Amino acid sequence: MRKLYNGMIDKRPLLIARCADVADVITAVNFGRANQLPIAIRGGGHNGPGLGSVDDGLIIDMSQMRGVRVDPNAGAVRVGAGCVTGEVDHATHAFGLAVPFGIISTTGVAGLTLSGDHGYLSRQYGLAADNLLEADVVLADGNFVTASETDNADLLWAPRSGGGNFGVVTSFLFKAHPAKMVYGGPIIWELGQAREIMRWYSEFEKTAPDNFYAFLGLQLVPPGDPFPREHWNKKMCVLMICHNGPSAYAEKAVNALRGALPKPIIDWAGPLPYPTVQTMFDALYPTGLQWYWKGDFAKDLPDAAIEAHIAATEKIPSPISAMHLTQWREIDREVANWSIDPKDL
Repeated sequence: MRKLYNGMIDKRPLLIARCADVADVITAVNFGRANQLPIAIRGGGHNGPGLGSVDDGLIIDMSQMRGVRVDPNAGAVRVGAGCVTGEVDHATHAFGLAVPFGIISTTGVAGLTLSGDHGYLSRQYGLAADNLLEADVVLADGNFVTASETDNADLLWAPRSGGGNFGVVTSFLFKAHPAKMVYGGPIIWELGQAREIMRWYSEFEKTAPDNFYAFLGLQLVPPGDPFPREHWNKKMCVLMICHNGPSAYAEKAVNALRGALPKPIIDWAGPLPYPTVQTMFDALYPTGLQWYWKGDFAKDLPDAAIEAHIAATEKIPSPISAMHLTQWREIDREVANWSIDPKDL
């Protein structure tokens, strides 16, 4: 029960409170405070740095608080703090809606939202934190409050990517947006073509429409199905695309990409349900491996950076060693509340 997603981290808490509801969370917070215990909060449990555990302290584990309720009329979804993103995708997909979460369906909603988060729909709809309408929070003194634009508005900045140390969020209310079938999937080239692909990507990112997302990866082709055996363990450059627009328009936009670039060795992009795109990389990121991640922000991708990335890729030891470039842009938080007309996609 104390094992973490990142097998590199091994902590030994004194107690783990497996909470079934808000009352349990309040009791655990009060107990920890009364006994002067360091407290760690665990939601879906995917936290890479292992912040969901603590040595010689108390874990408030909300992984059993997994309810999801969609209000299609309001375009909103209430999510328990123990949910993972795939559970939300499953619930919202029936209504043709989605929340812009990340790219792995096993990631916990709570941790990713509190740190901002970024995924396939973020160019169009903003970060997960931008779409947070309200949050139920148990404060350090055990009091329960709701933070929204109208109630305790001075607290709402904290769950909107404020990180931690402000309380325990027990549920989230998100704005949900139109996303049902998308045109998405990976397009893969051998590493020798990476310079051309990366230079193209650098320009594409600056001018791409908001509903056309792509991230670029440098890694090895995984040695197993469904990848063709002749390409196993080849060093590759991959574009993972997701176009959330009308199917004919989306296919036309992706075909323009295909026409501008060399012929790939694998092209699996096509019409897919949005939750399918969200789960494509789950198998590459299982629980228990020893993970180490780092990242940085850059305003451009000069040739020197391209060469450095390719040189590093030549040395990668396994298919789970990778470099990703993802698209970020400044976005007004008000975008989270816009209604999107399909003709504008």
